[in-house]
Amino acid sequence: MVLSTEGLELQLAGTVLRLLPQRAAFLPALNTLLVADAHIGKAVSFRRLGVPVPGGTTSETLQRLGTALDCTGADHVVFLGDLLHSARSKAAATVAAVTAWRQQHPALQLTLVRGNHDGHAGDPPAEWGVQCTDGPLRLGPFALTHHPQAVPGAYALAGHVHPAVRIHGRAHASLRLPCFHLGIEVGVLPAFGAFTGMHVMPRGPGDRVYAIADDVVRALPPVT
Repeated sequence: MVLSTEGLELQLAGTVLRLLPQRAAFLPALNTLLVADAHIGKAVSFRRLGVPVPGGTTSETLQRLGTALDCTGADHVVFLGDLLHSARSKAAATVAAVTAWRQQHPALQLTLVRGNHDGHAGDPPAEWGVQCTDGPLRLGPFALTHHPQAVPGAYALAGHVHPAVRIHGRAHASLRLPCFHLGIEVGVLPAFGAFTGMHVMPRGPGDRVYAIADDVVRALPPVT
């Protein structure tokens, strides 16, 4: 396990996996970046329903994705479901922002393993150049899927849950942090999008948990 300013490297399923502070994971052997739950257009979906939420979240998500690509040099991005939040996410400004980003990365291969929100949103606009498939998608020793589920003959990497860990401090204070939660057969990536919630997952013996704080990925002590 190697800690660096560009993430934390570990061995998983016989290969190197780098956990990035941008809330993505990188497979150096396959030059592939894994991103779960981007939920692009979630804020505009809420605003169209009359819910006042901050703007600029799509730009923040795309900036984070660009940083992860710069750190890794990946030539393939696999989205582990919920790329778009809903059909309302396809607002003109959101589509234009992602299209402009895509035009800056014309050689980048993009693949979407469809999630539950993608089922409601529909596949991304054609100009984004995203190949879409139902999971699990086999890639090396891994099975890439949206819902966390064991897949025979492979280690599953998933999203959907938006995992977090609760860190307890002094005077009963606590803080929730996004995390990578790697179980015996299934690993769950943190939600990538700038406007997403978090869910504290229970930890069992053998689970490896890596919290993201201050742009650093840190391993937490195992539970017994």
